[in-house]
Amino acid sequence: MTQQTDSGVRIERDSMGDRQLLSTAYYGIQTLRATENFPISGINPLPTYVEAGIIIKKATAIVNGELGCIPQDISEAIVQAADEVLAGKFRDQFVVDVYQAGAGTSHHMNVNEVLANRALEILGEEKGNYQRVSPNDHVNYGQSTNDVIPTAIRIGGLLALSKTLHPALDKAIAALEQKAEEFKDVVRSGRTHMQDAVPVRLGENFRAWAYILTEHQNRIYTASSDLMVLGLGGSAAGTGLNTHPQYRLRVVKTISELINLPLEPAAHLMAAMQSMAPFVNVSGALRNLAQDLVKISHDLRLMDSGPKTGLKEIQLPPVQPGSSIMPGKYNPVMAEMTSMVCFQVMGYDSAIALAAQAGQLELNVMMPLIAYNLIHSIEILGNTIAALTERCIKEITANQERCLAYAEGSLALVTALNPHIGYLNAAAVAKESLETGKSLRQIVLERGLMSEAQLAQVLNLEQMSTILPLSIDDGISD
Repeated sequence: MTQQTDSGVRIERDSMGDRQLLSTAYYGIQTLRATENFPISGINPLPTYVEAGIIIKKATAIVNGELGCIPQDISEAIVQAADEVLAGKFRDQFVVDVYQAGAGTSHHMNVNEVLANRALEILGEEKGNYQRVSPNDHVNYGQSTNDVIPTAIRIGGLLALSKTLHPALDKAIAALEQKAEEFKDVVRSGRTHMQDAVPVRLGENFRAWAYILTEHQNRIYTASSDLMVLGLGGSAAGTGLNTHPQYRLRVVKTISELINLPLEPAAHLMAAMQSMAPFVNVSGALRNLAQDLVKISHDLRLMDSGPKTGLKEIQLPPVQPGSSIMPGKYNPVMAEMTSMVCFQVMGYDSAIALAAQAGQLELNVMMPLIAYNLIHSIEILGNTIAALTERCIKEITANQERCLAYAEGSLALVTALNPHIGYLNAAAVAKESLETGKSLRQIVLERGLMSEAQLAQVLNLEQMSTILPLSIDDGISD
């Protein structure tokens, strides 16, 4: 019920009593109570999460209208209101803090109220006249927070992956492959345990990173397939109470058409409502990606360290001054930012794991935390990878002379001598080189262990740093 006043406010009533709202507000009394109860972080729901919920409400309004569960004019008004929100309108009306009532009831009612009040305007009615269009009886017909919110997390995750993370990974992989080709002839010293190791190609370092990201993307695709199974239609406890017999199949089909993805209804609605395993699975894949991204970002920083006292094998593009006191200093800020974002994603993953096991009986009440952490992780990872690609990877240059000098001066070259002079002789040569500063080549010749021609062939850096091809014929016969 509602009462309009002349002072720019309206009075709405719920089961707990009356409250005043600004006449301009599209949210209603339940949203107002939530904003008062949860002044926690100041973080509003993510736009992608809002979009996911609105897509669900559009689909349910279409199906419930077609099935005669709600009047057709109200169905059409709700759909129009949903389309307006999807086009970017009224986004400031979704105001419930991400840390809120369990299961997400507060955010869910925020969505219901905004759509109901905008539908009322479309029908020529005043906001708050819920006897004409009700947030509960019309916008939320046949639904519950308990099946809508886990569905919204699924849809939100899929939207974030398709719009943000996968495009960013595609571009990053392509950029790394391009650098692999550009640096294919640059020989550098490998390093293991932060100590000299055998020579490698700089291009293969970048190709390895491209392969690593490709494998992570494949894992994320596999994990996210679980998000395409929807428990919408389960209503309050997974039994489908107050839903039309055809609703469950038709609403999933409609959402599939709206987002152009092959969604399917869950085989067991109660299971889909209770288990957060799909979200944990996707989050784990994101954490796995983040861990390797940290390693890559640290490698970039090490290889760029200097310019005088570090490795300086590559030059990361300077994008901003690096010090408030040291002139001419430039820092690897894009790589540093990448690590920080990845640490945050790992933290979110831990929180998701804790929240997923904290449900009881027919519901997991920790879904608001899972929703924010999962979708936010996807989006900040995607934005980070995109920024790292454009502002760093694409503009990396190689210091070929320094790379070669390190490779030629590495004691690890002695490894190639093992098959020719034996491990103990090779170790003695390495020890003498370290103590005297003489080159490996000079010591081997002085000791008469190999001829100059043999050394030239064995200590061929280009040959040593070339990755051996996989042999199809391994020489083993049946």
